[in-house]
Amino acid sequence: MAVIGAALLALFLGALDALVMSAAMPTIVADLGGLQLYSWVYSAYFLARAVSLPIFGKLADLYKNRSLFIGAILLFSLSSAAAGCAVNMVTLIIARVIQGIAAGGVFALVYIVLADVSAPETRGRTLSLASSIWGIASVLGPTLGGFIVTYLSWRWIFFINIPLGIVSLWGIATYLVELRPKKTTVSLDLIGVATLSTAILAFLFAFLLGGRTYPWGSVRIIGLFALFIIGTAAFIMAEKHAPDPILPIRLFRNRGFRNGNAAVFLSSFAIFSMFAYAPLFIQGVQGKSPMEVGVAMLALSLGWSIGSIALGQVIDRMGRKLVAIAGALCLVCGCAMTLAFAPETTVYYSFTTFFVIGIGMGFVALATLLVVQSAVPLRDLGVATASNQFARTLGGTVGVGIGGSFIAARFAELTDAVQNRGLLAGLPPNLANKGLDQIEGLLRPDVLSALPDDIRLWVQASVGQGVTEVFWTVIVAAIVCLFFCLLIPPEVPSADHRK
Repeated sequence: MAVIGAALLALFLGALDALVMSAAMPTIVADLGGLQLYSWVYSAYFLARAVSLPIFGKLADLYKNRSLFIGAILLFSLSSAAAGCAVNMVTLIIARVIQGIAAGGVFALVYIVLADVSAPETRGRTLSLASSIWGIASVLGPTLGGFIVTYLSWRWIFFINIPLGIVSLWGIATYLVELRPKKTTVSLDLIGVATLSTAILAFLFAFLLGGRTYPWGSVRIIGLFALFIIGTAAFIMAEKHAPDPILPIRLFRNRGFRNGNAAVFLSSFAIFSMFAYAPLFIQGVQGKSPMEVGVAMLALSLGWSIGSIALGQVIDRMGRKLVAIAGALCLVCGCAMTLAFAPETTVYYSFTTFFVIGIGMGFVALATLLVVQSAVPLRDLGVATASNQFARTLGGTVGVGIGGSFIAARFAELTDAVQNRGLLAGLPPNLANKGLDQIEGLLRPDVLSALPDDIRLWVQASVGQGVTEVFWTVIVAAIVCLFFCLLIPPEVPSADHRK
């Protein structure tokens, strides 16, 4: 219990750190300057975390989990101190890169350690606790961030990690015992690390920048996809000849490993697209207040957490494949319900819709993690666990990137209409003199209600059309997720009993 508590506290730190930033960033920019680097405070952390996840997964199969976990928590705490002491935006971004590397290690090792210390028949119940941590962090994160910025200083959103990190570090150092045998001689696959990191960064940059910063058909985006293909090919060649590959290609021939990761990739595509763009519809089209938006979107986190916790109690009796299929069906049904969204849709209907989607994600995420873990030999448990977390990260990135291109296209049309079709003349003086360099400002309820009817309806139609395109894309992703869940093989013996 001490190990589980310490591991969950470490996970809470990483999850909270990604969520409190939203409330603090305006204050940070006002203090440090560097508005042009605003997005990199998020992106640097996210990219570093994505790259380090599979690397730490492999290291956990080679070295002692206790040493790696202590190192990851210690690095996270020190980088948090550095971020809190940042004197400008560049030093903050550098600290966030180091934080991201450490967070990738924490996220990978938490699930590996929880799997290691649990008997096969109770593993689902133990791992379900990790999902509850995400739910708690999603509720507390923005609120805690706002409280700290208001009554203390934005620097304390980083400093608070230090005492909590010390408690987690003490628990891991004192109570974690190595349970899996590790190799006595280790051959690090440095070429595999370099080529995999290149492919990951090129892929993620393409979806972070494509359709927004640069057109999808631009030379830069095409070049990033070309670099991704080249990096992937080089990685596959390196893994075929590596004595101990960082991500063994043989694992992809395993149906459980392949289909489980594909399913969680697509479910993450769906739910993170909802997290990112459904609020635009609720606030910009339905005209709801930020509080009502928050209540509706809270259902995604609650459904995910409640679904995972409830499932953890019964998954070993129901069967992982059946649970994954049930979760995918919830995803499909919930995503289809979004097509009924209209200006008059109630918050209750939105809450119910997102709760169903969240339940589906909770089922799919936990079931596919257990499927992937049980599909591989015990010696590959770290790689399998990290691969599932990595697939979730990639799925969310691709979903948000594709959805962002739809929204950007509609905002471009809206900008063109407002600036070039004479709609600016119809704006009230108190709005027109604010400029339209930030079209997103038109989605604020007070601004939206003050617009003339013809402009307001045009804005709502543009936003609604863009978000509806995202909804259709999400439905397709959910259906394909269901397809991969159906392809998951029947139950296999636990990895703990395989050679």
